[in-house]
Amino acid sequence: MNNLEQTLKKVKYFLLDMDGTVYLGDKVIGETDKTLDKIRQSGRKIIYLTNNSSKSRKTYEDKLKRMNLYRGGDEVYSSGMATAEFLVRERKGKTVCLLGTAALKAEFEEKGIVLTDKNPDICVLAYDTELTYAKLCAFTDGLFGGAEYIATHPDAVCPADGYSVPDAGAFAAMIEVATGRKPDKTIGKPYTGMGEELKSRFSAENDEFIMIGDRLHTDIAFGVNCGFHTALVLSGECTAEQAAKLKNKKPEFILNKLDDISNITL
Repeated sequence: MNNLEQTLKKVKYFLLDMDGTVYLGDKVIGETDKTLDKIRQSGRKIIYLTNNSSKSRKTYEDKLKRMNLYRGGDEVYSSGMATAEFLVRERKGKTVCLLGTAALKAEFEEKGIVLTDKNPDICVLAYDTELTYAKLCAFTDGLFGGAEYIATHPDAVCPADGYSVPDAGAFAAMIEVATGRKPDKTIGKPYTGMGEELKSRFSAENDEFIMIGDRLHTDIAFGVNCGFHTALVLSGECTAEQAAKLKNKKPEFILNKLDDISNITL
């Protein structure tokens, strides 16, 4: 039994990045669908993780279903959802000014979070693809009023068709220029907030999670920071050469693609 096989015997929760790990664009990588079925059949849970806080859970579920990558029992978990759960658990009763999409607003309200543009206790910065100047002004007013400042995730850009567009990290840089403030807390990868919410939700230990993804500085750094097992897949952004040059926060395992675990007895 090799080290990977020994590790996977202990794992109960497979945390999977999506683009570059299970699919590329609209194409499934290899026979990932069959590998995922094997994981499910072994009694493990699949949780798709994304830092993108602009889209609803259903949007991701629908895409995964179309690609035959989603089954009952699977979950999609975004930095936005993790932020909402953090607020409910750690900031119960606090009012929130949310710089986010209508989809994220609906998820916050479903959790019972009170949203306001006037004198909020907390300002939450997300990836708002529906950003307006009025929303931006309300947000900075809250910060000038002394509100706690939380960001869903730190990504500066979001990949688009052949180019990148500004993401929450770019918005945070703009807000810092205007207010002099940086987020007091960031929830998404590579920070540990998302991991803490998952451990709380499932009453699980670090050793029961493995983070599998194609990005060293978000997916793998997140897993390492949380104390989870980690596996880098070379099917997306990162190359073997880049992984070899890494000085710290190295992945525990390196796989060509997720299919590499298909021959392991789980």
